[in-house]
Amino acid sequence: MIELRELAHGDAGAVECIYGPESVRFLGRGPMGAREAQAYVAGALAAAERRPRTLHTLGLTVDDDLLGVVKLHLDRRGAAVSYILRADVWGRGYATEGVLRIVALGTGKLGLTEFHATHHADNVASGRVLMRAGFVPTGVRAGLVTYALSSGRRSVALAGTGPHGSSARVVQNNPS
Repeated sequence: MIELRELAHGDAGAVECIYGPESVRFLGRGPMGAREAQAYVAGALAAAERRPRTLHTLGLTVDDDLLGVVKLHLDRRGAAVSYILRADVWGRGYATEGVLRIVALGTGKLGLTEFHATHHADNVASGRVLMRAGFVPTGVRAGLVTYALSSGRRSVALAGTGPHGSSARVVQNNPS
């Protein structure tokens, strides 16, 4: 079963793999090392405790295997969605499912009505993920394609029509 869950201290090794060379190619950074992965997880745990909570950094798991990270940034103009997956699981619909689930968290529990996302112009697969989740392209800025999703299009993203349907759910251990 697919789940979004809070990261845990033991996830640093998996996070290091997620931020591997192929996955970070369009992020303008290098692969993540072990120390950086530990700091990343510690930062995610600290952000989960802050009130008001402005960052949800959730692990995307399939059958308890941490495949990626999906984020909801509330500290920016409007809510922003981002995601990254291990390269060995690309093309299976997991990123789309993760985006659908983080949007569901945002519109449901958090009452958000508008979301934004961007991707590097050369990363066309990421654009397909966003459009499958109901996002609409809004332009190009500084080499990034920009997208928006408003509550009017929310029913597209939350209809449970993702590649893995209703078997996916969001698990939050530290509700905000």
